[in-house]
Amino acid sequence: MPFANRTFAGLALLAGMLLLPPPARAAESYDNCTGFIDSLPATIATQGVWCLRDHLATAITTGAAITIATNNVTIDCNDFKLGGLAAGDASTAIGIFASGRQNATVRHCQLRGFFQGIALTGNGHVVEDSRLDNNLFMGINIEGEHNLVQRNRVLDTGGAVASNFSIGISVEGDVFDNTVAGVFANGTDIYSRGVQTYGEGGVVRGNIVRGLVASGVGNAVGIRAYSSSTAIVDNRVSAGAAISGVGVYGAAAAQTFCSGNTVANFATAFSQCLDAGGNASY
Repeated sequence: MPFANRTFAGLALLAGMLLLPPPARAAESYDNCTGFIDSLPATIATQGVWCLRDHLATAITTGAAITIATNNVTIDCNDFKLGGLAAGDASTAIGIFASGRQNATVRHCQLRGFFQGIALTGNGHVVEDSRLDNNLFMGINIEGEHNLVQRNRVLDTGGAVASNFSIGISVEGDVFDNTVAGVFANGTDIYSRGVQTYGEGGVVRGNIVRGLVASGVGNAVGIRAYSSSTAIVDNRVSAGAAISGVGVYGAAAAQTFCSGNTVANFATAFSQCLDAGGNASY
C-alpha cells in the first residue's frame, strides 16, 4: 500500500476509535470489606474494614453518625458522602467518633455539616485521603499519641453556635500534605486556626493553609504547635488580605524548628520559631 494511503487509513482508524464510547468502568470492589454501613447512626463493634456503598445523611443534633466502639477498625467511605447539614448550625453532632480506641483509620470519606467531622481519641489513628467541608467547629480532631493526618482537604470550617473557635485540623501527631482552606467566623470575637498540633516530636509538613478569617478581638493562626521538638517544614500559609494573627506559631523559640515555610499577609509571619532556614514572608 502506498505510504499516503497507509497514512490515510491510519487516521481513519484513529478517528473511528475516538468516536467509540469509552469502555465501561469496572464496578467498585468491596472485596476487602468486613461489612457495610447502610444507615445512620451506626456503631461499629467488630474489628475490620467497614465500608459505605452509597451516600448517607442524618439530622441528628447530638451524638455521632458513626461510632467506632472497638480497636483496629477502618472506615472506608469509598468517596461517598456522610452528611449532617440537616441538623443546622446549633448541632453538636460528630460525623465519625471514637473514644479511647486504638488504630482507627478513616479514609476516602466526605464529611459535611457536623460540629466535628472526625473526632478520635486514643493512639495510632490515621485519617487520610478525605474531604471535609462545612463542618461547624473542627474538621479533624485527634487526641492521643502516634496519630497521622495526611492528604486531606478541609474546607470552609466554621459557624458553630456553641464555640468561639473554628479549627481546620487539630492532632496529637503528624500532619502531612493537607489543604485547609476557609476557616471562618460566624459571630463576634471568633478565633480561627488552620492546623494545630500537640505531641512531642511531631512533624507538620507540606500543608497548604489559606482563607482564615477572624472577628472582633479574635485572631487567626495558620499553623500552631503546642509541644516541644516539633518540626514545621515546607508549608504554605496565606491570607487573601492582611489579617491580625500569626502565620506559623511555635511552642517556643528553642523548641520548634521552622524551615522552608512561606507566609503571606499575616501581621506576624513567624513567632517562637527556631529558624532553620528557607522561611519567607511577605
